[in-house]
Amino acid sequence: MDYTKALLLFSLLQMFNVGTAAPLSIEAVVMRSKVKRNAAQLVRKIDIYFQLQFPAGLTLHSQLTDNLDGLSSIVMVLQGYESLLSENLDGLLQLKQEVSSLSGYLEDWKQSHCGDQRPKPPVQGPLAELQSRKLYIHTVGIEALMRIKEFLNRLLKNLDHLGTC
Repeated sequence: MDYTKALLLFSLLQMFNVGTAAPLSIEAVVMRSKVKRNAAQLVRKIDIYFQLQFPAGLTLHSQLTDNLDGLSSIVMVLQGYESLLSENLDGLLQLKQEVSSLSGYLEDWKQSHCGDQRPKPPVQGPLAELQSRKLYIHTVGIEALMRIKEFLNRLLKNLDHLGTC
């Protein structure tokens, strides 16, 4: 293959690579950065909470996963689990406020940057199942906190979902 064909092929590949990804606005980059920082801090605080509240060696893990399909579902899941956190459990009030702050920030972003507001998605899956057991407020609160942590860890690995309304 001569250099002309190689240069032409390389140029075409570069053109296709540049054309496939839309550049993010400065606001979007700042939002993702803020969400990433706040979510990571919240995950660390939840880890500390579990270390202080439960005996060493006890592991809490759920096999259930919630939908991570754009801002609407992210906000709905965070708000749904936040509503299940009991303020009566030691140390949960601050975590509840921080989850509320993060979901409020994302809700405000969605309201101001998403043109067509999709209807609020119905509560389903693991969140709906946990909400049906609200009678057991302390157990449900601990499980909700565990699921918030798992959801935030998934969000941290999939920040690109923040760009979808």
